[in-house]
Amino acid sequence: MTTRDENELAVEGLRPELKRTHYCGEVSEGDVGKRVVVNGWVHKVRDLGGLVFVDLRDRSGIVQLAVDAQQMPGLAARCKQLRSEFVVSATGKVELRPQETRRDEGGASAIEVRLESLALLSKADVPPFVVQDDVKAKDELRLRYRYLDLRRPVMARRLTTRHLAMQETRRVLSDAGFIEVETPFLIRSTPEGARDYLVPSRIKPGNFYALPQSPQLLKQLLMVGGIDRYFQMARCFRDEDLRANRQPEFTQIDIEMSFGDESDIFDVAERVTCAVYKRVLGVEMNRPFLTMTFDEAMSQYGSDCPDLRYDLKLSDVTDRFRDSSFAPFAKAIEAGERVVGLCVPGGSDYSRRVIESLSAIVRPLGVFGLVWVKLGPDGVKSSMKGETTGSFTESLAQRMGAKQGDILLLGSGQKLKLLAAMGRLRQHIAREAKLIPEGRYVPLWVTEFPLFEKDEETGEIVPMHHPFSGILPEDEPLLETDPLRVRGRLYDLVVNDQEIASGSVRIFDPELQHRVLKTVGIGEEEARRRFGFFLDALRFGTPPHCGIAFGFDRMVMQLCGVNSISEVIAFPKTTAASCLMTGAPAAVDDSVLEELGLRLERGRDKEVDK
Repeated sequence: MTTRDENELAVEGLRPELKRTHYCGEVSEGDVGKRVVVNGWVHKVRDLGGLVFVDLRDRSGIVQLAVDAQQMPGLAARCKQLRSEFVVSATGKVELRPQETRRDEGGASAIEVRLESLALLSKADVPPFVVQDDVKAKDELRLRYRYLDLRRPVMARRLTTRHLAMQETRRVLSDAGFIEVETPFLIRSTPEGARDYLVPSRIKPGNFYALPQSPQLLKQLLMVGGIDRYFQMARCFRDEDLRANRQPEFTQIDIEMSFGDESDIFDVAERVTCAVYKRVLGVEMNRPFLTMTFDEAMSQYGSDCPDLRYDLKLSDVTDRFRDSSFAPFAKAIEAGERVVGLCVPGGSDYSRRVIESLSAIVRPLGVFGLVWVKLGPDGVKSSMKGETTGSFTESLAQRMGAKQGDILLLGSGQKLKLLAAMGRLRQHIAREAKLIPEGRYVPLWVTEFPLFEKDEETGEIVPMHHPFSGILPEDEPLLETDPLRVRGRLYDLVVNDQEIASGSVRIFDPELQHRVLKTVGIGEEEARRRFGFFLDALRFGTPPHCGIAFGFDRMVMQLCGVNSISEVIAFPKTTAASCLMTGAPAAVDDSVLEELGLRLERGRDKEVDK
């Protein structure tokens, strides 16, 4: 019988005495003198000859373990055999580090655990990247090994932030009398503005369920059902082109209430927002939040989710150029276009190269180029090249609130496209000039959105949000005659430059609902086929109701200070809607398709692009 060397590193089981007493990141100066047990992953091993240090990591952070090689040579030898991501249980006494080895005052750097025993619970292969906050791996590699990426302390903090935000939301809404109700995933396809994910039915071959883009009709039916106040942390699914703040599956804080209007929803949503930002960031938000209409937001900021942390406003100066001698703008105005300008403080020293780079930002958005007026210390200079008088440019500067040292940037184009382009320019300049203060959060309600918009590809009139939103009473007569001028009882909640929630007062009158559906090209027969169940419900005593849905992932993204919602979702998809870790979507066996009554078109690849 052979005996194992006491220094050999062998895997052991988790005996009762190895169960942790503290999380790694929670061991503190208050624990000095205590014997603790910590469990986690080996982050780093440092052999300094006489001393061996092991940094141990769990979701709470890192703690340093120390062993004296002269006093405990066997234990030191075992520690030297540890490798990154091995799972261990360590027992030892908490001690203060020598002052000269501390990285800062107090905190985790002030203490260490003087190791008394160590148990190896699991070995690990060499990881494909170093598990640390400052990760060097490409996103594709991180997503393929997401379970390793989640071990990084920063990822643990983000998911903890998500948890705190969710718990605070549930607390506030429950205290306000809202009931959490779960709605089904397998529903009938209804119009929500994006493509549905479809699920074939085995029981009824040739028929399909749709995964909900949102629980819109279901939550309205809950109001018909007398639930009165509903909420849900709702999973939603949309088959659409992805970007940083979109994923094919995402989470909404879904809220609906009966016998209320905009003011009631604003109150509830503001309470949720204030509580979450206070709990997570310690930020106090003043109530009530600022409010502006869609037209005001677009006209002043060129965006329906304007960032109010800095004060750069657009100016419509069409009237100033209507009879001017500057032909490009005069002709644009004659063609029904507008002229909009932006005053940039301190921009009179912009070079031609800088101005050209700014023009390159607006050109793809439908603006031919930027005209400029510099108010320098040596007088007014302009790219209009004397086609307008000095007094005209001075008057223009006064109109736009400019002073010496500023530059005026002007463009012409179709109204909404021009405003959006100049709004994009505003954002770019603010970032480049570092005008955006850190750690400040400015909430804003944007209201009175157009109920409809024209699809650029088909030219058809489509809902800007969905066809179940109410109409401002004064605009109802325009529904059949001039629908693009109809304003909905719609509202978005914006924090800084992010839309974090959107909602509306709903239609509860069956006749008005039919008129709206007809306006977007859904006739009686199609309406009955697609959502007759909902139209039937409206005839059985529907209360006035309204609601809102928070983009929960976007909110958490902002709370964590990151630029992509994939950084705050445990297992996100790529921009190609693929899961690199599991290989989804993937082909299925022909036998499964046959059972569902489905057949792939000849020539279609079965393998999913990697």
